[in-house]
Amino acid sequence: MTGKVWFITGAGRGLGQLIARDALAAGDKVVATSLTVDGIADSLEASDDSLLVLPLDVTDPEATSAAHDAAIDAFGRIDVLVNNAGRAQLGWFETISDDDVRRQFEINLFGAMNVARAVLPTMRRQRSGLVVTISSVNGLVSNQGGSVYSASKFALEGWMEGLAEEIAPLGIRSLVVEPGMMRTNFLDPSTARQGNVEIADYAKAVEGFRSFIAQANGAQQNDPEDLAALIVAEAAATDPARRLLFGADAHEWAGAKCRQLAADIEASSARA
Repeated sequence: MTGKVWFITGAGRGLGQLIARDALAAGDKVVATSLTVDGIADSLEASDDSLLVLPLDVTDPEATSAAHDAAIDAFGRIDVLVNNAGRAQLGWFETISDDDVRRQFEINLFGAMNVARAVLPTMRRQRSGLVVTISSVNGLVSNQGGSVYSASKFALEGWMEGLAEEIAPLGIRSLVVEPGMMRTNFLDPSTARQGNVEIADYAKAVEGFRSFIAQANGAQQNDPEDLAALIVAEAAATDPARRLLFGADAHEWAGAKCRQLAADIEASSARA
């Protein structure tokens, strides 16, 4: 078989669809999954023998297992898993309901775990594969208005850091991708949620944050097409990176976090 087989979640739009497009252009085969699949095949303009479009709610383990089985029936293997499906639950922690906090983790963390649990047995049998996890620089850095979103991404990265060591001896590689702010629809109300509990002490700060999000939506500095191309190139590399920070803002924020951690460690050592 020539070319790789990709299994991509959240491929209905944004970065996921761009990765699918570039993988197909490279001559690979793609299983493109999304909550809603209307228009995906037309957007990707690929032949039936190279593209399989499947509806998938990553929070449903049985549906995830069925999607994996359909992918194997169609293409026989899975070489690259891209855990891209996600949602941004924004807002001050106390303004976010418990149900919304749990929903954030169900999609961003447990959804990715469901897909990995379905796909990894195939990669283990192959003794090969690449697991690409779309995280965020907010998996390294948390700020006001993003505490719950960052919590899910911190957890995602902690899981993948350990899992990467578990699967590496079996020939399965991993890549964690940490973009800064990208010009996708991720900040659209259809994808990003705001807390809906009114608390007077936070009202002014929340108003300013919502204004910032509205202004940033569609005007982010980083181009997702560039990131999609990088991910496809890393999948083809013989020795791909294990971590990929993308965007000047991501490098700036992550660098500042590393410097602060180093200072905190030094200060703690002085007190011990």
